[in-house]
Amino acid sequence: MTSKGEQGPALRADAARNRARVLRVAREQLAAGDDSLQLNAIARLAGVGVGTVYRHFPNRHALWEALSAERFQELVDAAQAAAADEDPLAGLHRLLRFALLEASEDSGFAAVLESASDADAQTAALKAELDGAVARLLDRARRSDAIRRDVEADDVRRLLCGIEHAIRSGADDNPKRAEVYLDVLLEGLRPPR
Repeated sequence: MTSKGEQGPALRADAARNRARVLRVAREQLAAGDDSLQLNAIARLAGVGVGTVYRHFPNRHALWEALSAERFQELVDAAQAAAADEDPLAGLHRLLRFALLEASEDSGFAAVLESASDADAQTAALKAELDGAVARLLDRARRSDAIRRDVEADDVRRLLCGIEHAIRSGADDNPKRAEVYLDVLLEGLRPPR
């Protein structure tokens, strides 16, 4: 498993500089409101060859993964804190609200979170850490009869991504709708009566 911030094998100094430059330009594009992340345009703006960009990021999703790594680590940290919470149901509620806020603020992060496959080993490791923490949290909540017995960590991630998609597909992007959808999810996690 890779540690926080680890990219895999060490890069040559020039390759590391090029990668950092591409990421900086991609972040600047996002900050300017352009979330298209067209790799050819980013290469031109970063002053590197298109092949250089594609060596580091074979597709747009791989670039989103790299850009989302810090946010993903924050989500893993929140899940681990929720799993350690004295009240597992309160921890689950807090985690779901945090995750929904993070995903709804960043469509690229949401795409990485919901993706069935990962381009980068770091992303796969973060997903495994997230699922492990959520599984521990769900086990504790099941033992206290606070949630259904048939819900797994992957189910929670998929349901949360569904809510994020429902919020994005709305015409008004109303934050109150997010709370309504989240309440529906939380009620649905309760054990049948």
